[in-house]
Amino acid sequence: MQASSRRPGHDTAKTAAASKPLLLRPAAKLALFGLCLLPLAWLAYRAATNGLGPNAAEALIRATGDWVLRFLCLTLAVTPLRRLGGWPALARFRRMLGLFSFFYLVLHFLSYAWLDMGFDAATIAHDIPKRPFALVGFAAFVLMLPLAATSFNRAIKALGAARWKALHRLVYVIVLLGLLHFFWMRAAKQDFAEVALYAAMVALLLGWRAARAWRDRSPD
Repeated sequence: MQASSRRPGHDTAKTAAASKPLLLRPAAKLALFGLCLLPLAWLAYRAATNGLGPNAAEALIRATGDWVLRFLCLTLAVTPLRRLGGWPALARFRRMLGLFSFFYLVLHFLSYAWLDMGFDAATIAHDIPKRPFALVGFAAFVLMLPLAATSFNRAIKALGAARWKALHRLVYVIVLLGLLHFFWMRAAKQDFAEVALYAAMVALLLGWRAARAWRDRSPD
């Protein structure tokens, strides 16, 4: 009989890779990264093919802003889904989703600064304080900066886990400011359907956390 050319170690490695949960595989993060870039690719395609409508600047500013709120909701949804669904591996995607929230926030601000203000710093500095929705949005942007700057392991060690967690609770303030910004943007056109949808999602996500914190602190 001819001896098999397969190596035992090779078979063991293949078996281990096959049995590894899908969310724990290295390719899972790469797939998520690609999915998170799809909104940008779609906007770039629409811009290149004149598919943004008659007011392309407004469409781009609003679309990037919408994706900020969506990614913030996705980031906040990781913990409830991880605990309620029994998917602990979801935790490894939270940082990436949070950073993509910041990425689309930067695009949103740059779209406003470029397409609306022509990158004129003096005009931007004059415009933001006089419009409440712009001021609230800019406040969310400023609060997001330290979160993005400390979204790596060395920052956790430098700050300490307790202080790092306290700092990153700013995401709750940021998502509320983002929701208020979105409300004021839609109020001009009396279009509140999407606002109500996002408000319900944010209320559910923050309400779950509040209920859990109250339960954990209550005596047995």
